[in-house]
Amino acid sequence: MAQTSSNSSLKEKTAKGLLWGAMNSTLMQLLNAVIGVVLLWYLDPEDYGMIAVLAIYSAIAANLQDSGFISALINKRDATHKDMNAVFWFNILVSALIYLILWFCAPLIAAYNDDSRLVALSRYAFLGFFCASFSITPRTILMKDLRVKEQAVCNIVALVVSGAVAIIMAASKMAYWSIATQSIVYVSIVSIGSWYFSKWRPSLHITFQPIKEMFGFSCKILITGIFNNINKFAFESTMGAFYPAGSIGSYSQANKWNQMGSQTILGMVQGVAQPMFVQVGDDRERQQRVFRKMLRFTALVSFPLMFGLSLVSAEFIGIIAPDKWLSAIPFLQVLCIGGAFLPLAALYYNFIISRGKSDVYMWNTIAQSVVILANLFAVQYFKLNWFGFSGIQLMVINYVVILALWMFVWHYFVWRELRLSLLSALLDVLPFFLVAVLTMVVTYFATTFITNNYLLLISRILLAAVLYVGVLWALKAEILRECIGYLRKRKS
Repeated sequence: MAQTSSNSSLKEKTAKGLLWGAMNSTLMQLLNAVIGVVLLWYLDPEDYGMIAVLAIYSAIAANLQDSGFISALINKRDATHKDMNAVFWFNILVSALIYLILWFCAPLIAAYNDDSRLVALSRYAFLGFFCASFSITPRTILMKDLRVKEQAVCNIVALVVSGAVAIIMAASKMAYWSIATQSIVYVSIVSIGSWYFSKWRPSLHITFQPIKEMFGFSCKILITGIFNNINKFAFESTMGAFYPAGSIGSYSQANKWNQMGSQTILGMVQGVAQPMFVQVGDDRERQQRVFRKMLRFTALVSFPLMFGLSLVSAEFIGIIAPDKWLSAIPFLQVLCIGGAFLPLAALYYNFIISRGKSDVYMWNTIAQSVVILANLFAVQYFKLNWFGFSGIQLMVINYVVILALWMFVWHYFVWRELRLSLLSALLDVLPFFLVAVLTMVVTYFATTFITNNYLLLISRILLAAVLYVGVLWALKAEILRECIGYLRKRKS
């Protein structure tokens, strides 16, 4: 009876977490879209290129700041105030040290990218990750307790305020400074909100003994996070030495829209996956059942959203942005294909982390990073130009292919833990993949006669949505019916 009650409680918390995660992600991306569209009319590709070349340094600094202790605390079922306090003060000290190092490295970053303006810009932009260090422990508490609603409130308020600040600055001709300021304001407000909702407060009774105890697990997450960010920002950081800021800005903006789409699903999955898998316990049958249901849900949402964004890329950018941004369209069309697999990969590696296999997560991510970087440098070094694609285009296409094929590698490691066969996983995922592809192909050819961009965009979105849901309903897709049933229940 107690086990049944526990299962029901976890199921309800997970469902609520997914619902609030969906609301949070969707609203966040809509707000991001509105703010981004307004900024596109004030800023140039070069402005975004200036910020893009700094992104990898900020991201790696954030990894060092966190040092994997967020995942370590979530995985630790009996985490105490002493553990939280140790992580808090450790984050503050490490962040201050890293910021000082980056301050003195700013001239080297500017020299590498051959742009002296980056000295002052980088020193200012890097303040953001230091401000974020104050929120790591409070945010971890909210994540550990699956309090997705409170996280959503923090994120939305922070985005609205920081977006308004950025727009005002951009309209005042402050160019790339507006983007840097937006990031600093955002993380600062998230920090304040996390402190308010978590009710947790640090103490001056400091001992770093818990850091030593968690370091074996967290250091692997840290290394993995660094390589994840190398994957994420490799193009911007390396292209800074080979291509003008305008080209980098076009790619960066396309990648931003791609990430906004994939983050909508990632926000739902990431918010509940690891804590949920930890709470499931060691019952393999239950683990497998929960994992497969999450896999079907992620595939249900990810493929139509990302393939759909790829389908409407030309109309979307053509409507929202001036002509100077049309060069971002080919990048967005390809990146969205790869973006569809990112939420699925996140589900896989969150399960691996929840089983305490941070070393597996680390080495697999490192291997993926090596392959991606080798592809990037091979295309650039050998001046490859296959099938008429330029160097940048070929790098992006190869990157997407690697992301898709690497799902088989992730599955191998999950199979070792769950004994979930590849055939079972494919049966969970492929129906949604195939229906999404079929839906987009039919929608594309059914709307080719429409010449007005606005009408074409609306028609493609509506037709694709109706076809996708209609086909899955006719096929009696269980996960779709469960989602609709849950939403009806919440409404009533």
